[in-house]
Amino acid sequence: MANEAPPRWDRRMQQRLAHGEAAALGELYDRFASLVHGLAHRVLGDEDGADRVTRDVFGHLWEHPEEYDPKDGPLRSWLASLTHRQAVTRLRLAASEGESHDESEGRTGSRELEERVRAASAAARADYIVSSMPAPLREALDLAYFHRLDCARAAASLGVTEDETRRRLRLGLQLLSTAHQGPRRSARAMAPPGAHAGSRR
Repeated sequence: MANEAPPRWDRRMQQRLAHGEAAALGELYDRFASLVHGLAHRVLGDEDGADRVTRDVFGHLWEHPEEYDPKDGPLRSWLASLTHRQAVTRLRLAASEGESHDESEGRTGSRELEERVRAASAAARADYIVSSMPAPLREALDLAYFHRLDCARAAASLGVTEDETRRRLRLGLQLLSTAHQGPRRSARAMAPPGAHAGSRR
């Protein structure tokens, strides 16, 4: 809900950073560094680049804590957005530095870069969505897509009914669908074997 008060922890962290508390930055780094690094690496595909983006993101937060407003949403989401912007900027810069001076090759390189940016951005958003979604949804997706269990076996493993398993998969897929740009694949098309059996009853 837009009118809900911002989480107390996020608000307190922003206040501590604004007062120059280095310990607050350390706590944030311990809590979110793996998220930031993972998203940056997903976009760049480069360990050194992801390390640099991670340093830049936390350095930016330390120098400009006022840019984060808890009323706009969780600090986790704000950091993910900042990471994505900085990683894409770094990707574009690296591509422009290596781009050919030939005009036709330059146009081709630009198109390929935009495709890479879109694909990497969608993958990074998907990673973030999966890591942020409620554990029951994430567990259902993990069993269905990584362990390749059908609904009956996934339900038995989760200790819930098949209908509840289908509900969790449907909600998880709906969240994941927001990671894709352009023509969206429907949740129905992405569902594992047996996921829609209940809808035809």
